[in-house]
Amino acid sequence: MTKSIRITFAALSLLAATGLGSSARAEEFQELVVYNAQHEGLGKAWIEAFTEETGIKVVVRKGSDMEFANLILQEGDLTPADVFLTENSPAMALLDQEGRFAPVDKETLDQVPAEYRPADGMWTGIAARSTVFAYDKTKLTEDKLPKSMLDLADPAWKGRWGASPAGADFQAIVGALLQLKGEEATASWLTAMKENATPFKGNSTAMKAVNAGEIEGAVIYHYYWFGDQAKTGENSNNVVLHYFKNQDPGAFVSISGGGILKTSKHQKEAQAFLKWVTGKGGQSILRDGDSFEYAIAGDANPKLVPLKDLDAPKVEASTLDSKKVVELMTAAGLL
Repeated sequence: MTKSIRITFAALSLLAATGLGSSARAEEFQELVVYNAQHEGLGKAWIEAFTEETGIKVVVRKGSDMEFANLILQEGDLTPADVFLTENSPAMALLDQEGRFAPVDKETLDQVPAEYRPADGMWTGIAARSTVFAYDKTKLTEDKLPKSMLDLADPAWKGRWGASPAGADFQAIVGALLQLKGEEATASWLTAMKENATPFKGNSTAMKAVNAGEIEGAVIYHYYWFGDQAKTGENSNNVVLHYFKNQDPGAFVSISGGGILKTSKHQKEAQAFLKWVTGKGGQSILRDGDSFEYAIAGDANPKLVPLKDLDAPKVEASTLDSKKVVELMTAAGLL
């Protein structure tokens, strides 16, 4: 046997012994696939900074919370997704219940306060947003504001307020209402909403309608106002945010989630990404950036009302029932 043949044979033997043959090489890490239902700008900022710091390449697919959740269920074990990011937690809860996630590393979970992640550790919060009543300051004074979100069911509010019922944001709010007040109370409130509220497509559109004097107020998330104010303010200069507080359903703080698919072949890189997003790098982008979402594992943007001052109700994010919400909203004629 010649020297070159002996070297080749030895190399092949090593590959066989270590499992690094052709089939294994085909599965070597190339790119992390993230299904991103978070806002595009925030997701892009996170991913670009993560890649720059770690050298790990990321491919992003863009979509909505429940669109991706249902897609992952349809794809099953063949899903190409390694990581799933959402705006709200019901989509995370759905996939958790279906057993689609791998456990999040303890080091990552330890970075996030317990109130912003599920107890089972199968996914984690990555950001948060507060429910608010955005109102027209030229039409309403503080003494005329609803003391509770539930007050908007009163016939006196007919034609005066709006929301975006088809959006994942509002459906998360309804999910919190369902958990806090029960099915009967939620169904009753939704029936009244059908009578009283004007539907809009998107929180920004609802806020714009308030600003234009079309309605007096809208149930939205806080950061739409802050984002518009940071630009021109043309869609929010007449708008003020009312925080319900008092653990009211209208003070619900929605958790954006991040989870790792159990079918991912790149568990190490996926875990590294989620650790980074919930760590100093990812949370500083929330603190210093223009998304105006809340950092939950670090200091929040100083322009925002501190999370501790929101007096939000205690909601278990992992049990928000998206299926029942859709059922109730459909029955009420809102979907």
